[in-house]
Amino acid sequence: MDVDAAEEFAAQEFSSVVTSHRPQIFRFLLASTRDVDLAETLTQECFLKAYRNWKHFRGDSSAMTWLMRIAINLEKDHWRNRRMQFWRHTQSHTVDVDEASEWLPSGERNAEQQLLAREQVKHVWKAVERLSQRQRTVFLLRYVEERDLDEIAQATGLSEGTVKAHLSRALGKVRAELGGNR
Repeated sequence: MDVDAAEEFAAQEFSSVVTSHRPQIFRFLLASTRDVDLAETLTQECFLKAYRNWKHFRGDSSAMTWLMRIAINLEKDHWRNRRMQFWRHTQSHTVDVDEASEWLPSGERNAEQQLLAREQVKHVWKAVERLSQRQRTVFLLRYVEERDLDEIAQATGLSEGTVKAHLSRALGKVRAELGGNR
């Protein structure tokens, strides 16, 4: 296979990865930032960074785990960057809770059940916002992205035991807050 053919194959392979995993990366970043534009920007940055480093991807983990790790790092970098404090201030005001609840699957059928589901989602989001960044990341990866504990450990660089501990603390805090809202 000549160099051009190899590059074309790599580009097609990467395009397939983007098509397969973009929705999950975007959903995670949207749940983390609660800002559609910021989530879109970070998703694009994630795939741009992945594309630039695609030839170095060794396959030690799944492509999804590798991409999630990039997304987590971009999200962390974003919050550390003082030039972008504007986003931190506006994150809780840019996505309407009713709009966000429609992105989540719900088997509810009638208007009353939908209203109750929206209220519950609103309370969960508020509780999740109060978690530490690490607890929030682990919680979102587990319950929004439905990742296994070992995938979360690989994506975050934490041990599986540490992931379990953060997840347990996060669940405890969310449950405590939800218990107070009933």
